[in-house]
Amino acid sequence: MLFSDNDYRLAKKILSYSCEIKEGENVLIHLVGLNGLGLARALALVARELNAHPFLNLEDSEINKIRIDKGDKTYWKRQAEFDQLPLMKNMQAYIGIRATENIYETSRVSADSNKAYGEEFLKPVHFDQRVNHTKWCVLRYPSPAFAMNAKMPTSDFDAFYYNACLLDYDKLRKAMIPLEERLRKTDIIQLKGEGTDISFSVKGQNWIPCYGLRNIPDGELFSSPILDSVNGKITYAPSVYQGKPFEFVTLHVKNGVVVNFDSSNNAGLEEILNTDEGARRFGEFSFGTNPIIGNPMYDILFDEKIYGSNHLTLGQDYEEASNGNTSNIHWDLVCIGADVYLDGELVRKGREFVTDDLKVLNPDSLI
Repeated sequence: MLFSDNDYRLAKKILSYSCEIKEGENVLIHLVGLNGLGLARALALVARELNAHPFLNLEDSEINKIRIDKGDKTYWKRQAEFDQLPLMKNMQAYIGIRATENIYETSRVSADSNKAYGEEFLKPVHFDQRVNHTKWCVLRYPSPAFAMNAKMPTSDFDAFYYNACLLDYDKLRKAMIPLEERLRKTDIIQLKGEGTDISFSVKGQNWIPCYGLRNIPDGELFSSPILDSVNGKITYAPSVYQGKPFEFVTLHVKNGVVVNFDSSNNAGLEEILNTDEGARRFGEFSFGTNPIIGNPMYDILFDEKIYGSNHLTLGQDYEEASNGNTSNIHWDLVCIGADVYLDGELVRKGREFVTDDLKVLNPDSLI
C-alpha cells in the first residue's frame, strides 16, 4: 500500500488547512525516519493535486544520528550555507515529519556536538529562516514504539493519533477566544500545584492561538513571560530532549534565571542549561488545550498540547511573541494540572477551567 486513507486525509489537512498551500508554491517535505514514508507519499500526491511543487528531503535515522554525533561547527556551517539554507529560502512552506522509531537514538551525542548542530545549523536554518519565513507544520508519525511510550496497544494508539491530529480546529479556535481576551489584559500569571509555585508578568505581551496551523496535533495558546519577571519553583512532567529522557524536572528561578534544579538526570540537565546564557531563561509560556490528549507520552508535539497543562519553555523565544531571549535550545517542558491564577483570580482548578467564560475549553465541551 502506498499510503492509508488516514494518511491521505492528514496530508490534505496539512497542505490545505495548516499550510494553506496555493498553486505554484514550493513545499519542502522533510521526513526524518523512513517509518513515515506513507505520509510523505500522500503529501507529495496532494501537493501535486493542488498544483504546488513538492521537494523531498528523506533522512535515515541512523545516518542522522551519525551526522549529529560526528558533526562539528565547520561541518554544520557548510551543510547550512551550501544546502539547507538556500533551499529553505526558496520554500513557501515546510512540513517536518518526525518518524524516528527510537526517540532515544541521539541520547549519547556529546554536548559539544549538540551545540555545534544547534548554533551552525538548527538556529540559522530552522529558528531564523523556517520559523519566521515559511508556512510550516511539524508532526510526529505513529509507530509501535510510539504507542509503547504512550502505554497503549498499537491499534488503539493509531485511532488516538488520528483523532488528536484531525480535531475540529475551527471549534477549538472559537473556544480559545475568551481565554485570549483575558490574557491580553493580564499582568501577573501564577501557577500553583504539587512542586510548583511560580509567577511572572505577561503585561503587554502578544498572544498566539494555535489551532492546527504550525503543529499537528495542535491546541495551545502561547506568549512569552517578561524576561526577568519569572520567580519561584516549577515541576514538570516526563520529557525527552536531545534524545535524553527525564522522568521529572524541577527548576528554581530567580528574576528570570534558573538558579537551582533537580531532575532524574541532573548531569544531562546541567549540560542543556549550560548551552548558552539564554538556556537558563524562558522564551515561551503556553496553555495546552487539546481535549483528546490527556497524558504525557515522551513526545513534546503531543505533550505540550495536553489539556489542563502549561509549558514554560527554556531557551529561544518566537519572533511573533518575543521577550528578547536568544538561545540555541527551545525546550518545551510541560507542567500538568497546576491551578492557574490571572491577576489573583483562580481561572483553572487543576485541569478544569472554572470561570463561566472559559468552561468552553474543558474537554466535555470540545469533544
